[in-house]
Amino acid sequence: MGLKQPMRLAVLAGLVIALLSLVWPATGAPAFTPRRPVEFTIPAGTGGGADQQARFMAPLIERHKLSPQPFIPVNRAAGAGAQAFIFLVDKAGNPHTILITLDNLFATPVAQVLRNRDGSRFSWRSLTPIARLLLDNFALTVHADSPWKTVAEFQAAAKAAPPGSIQMSGTGSKQEDEIIMVLLEQAWGVDFTYVPFAGGGAVAAAVVGKQVQFSVNNPLEMVGHWEGKRVRPLAIFAAERVQVGPWKDVPTMKELGFPIEYQMLRGIFGPKDMPAEAVAYYQDVFRKLMETPEMADFIDRGAFTKAFLTGPEFVRWLDQKDKTVQNLMVKGGLAPKP
Repeated sequence: MGLKQPMRLAVLAGLVIALLSLVWPATGAPAFTPRRPVEFTIPAGTGGGADQQARFMAPLIERHKLSPQPFIPVNRAAGAGAQAFIFLVDKAGNPHTILITLDNLFATPVAQVLRNRDGSRFSWRSLTPIARLLLDNFALTVHADSPWKTVAEFQAAAKAAPPGSIQMSGTGSKQEDEIIMVLLEQAWGVDFTYVPFAGGGAVAAAVVGKQVQFSVNNPLEMVGHWEGKRVRPLAIFAAERVQVGPWKDVPTMKELGFPIEYQMLRGIFGPKDMPAEAVAYYQDVFRKLMETPEMADFIDRGAFTKAFLTGPEFVRWLDQKDKTVQNLMVKGGLAPKP
């Protein structure tokens, strides 16, 4: 009898430990891992910066064994990203769907009325912020055959040209490209014609094909054309020069006397009500991904600013960025005053 009691206690203790292991994972083990492929939604067209980044990162995650399941990029570009945002609204709570996004997350809900499931108006707060990865720059870019070798020459030509005769290609309507164009118009007292395209790849191709005279492409979207001597960047809309490779020779608009600055979000979001364990998992995946040598090369080539951020600081940054974009759209006449 005396021996049976300790045995019963040992069995009971073993059951308790087994049950607890189901509730609390062992130290260092993730509380969530994907059980099926992760859908990596892209709210822009093929060939643009978001598309290139997502399609660069997805195989890299697999190569470095950062996830037991593959990340599958899917473009949902319609409506300047609206298609992607509404798709995520319908995936509320799903831990196997994430979004790479840019500043259309702020501009599109101002330019269009998008609705959540409950009928309320969509905004970035309708999603779950996971991480800010990078800040992307914009480069004032002309064709390599263009007579304009400097911003001053381009400005003089714009002032002398008939209103609307100089055309600029950009991604979508009432988005960051058009915001920057309007800021240039206001600073120089000129009028350009904005020609929208579905994605950054098509925007760059329009300059290369001489369908338009200039663009404010993200560096990643035009660097291949620059290397191929098909386009020429005149200046970059950053606070300071990008100190990487040939970009260090490209002046900022600010140093040329035009204090126009704009950097764009490259971040990761999940649907509303994504489990906290899934958020932590994806934060860990992308934190590790950002430290790989391949991502370091990608960042340098695309003239990005590395800017990994999560948690409350990221939420505060998003709130301020949202206000900034809305104010710029109102200032540029792209949105009504609230």
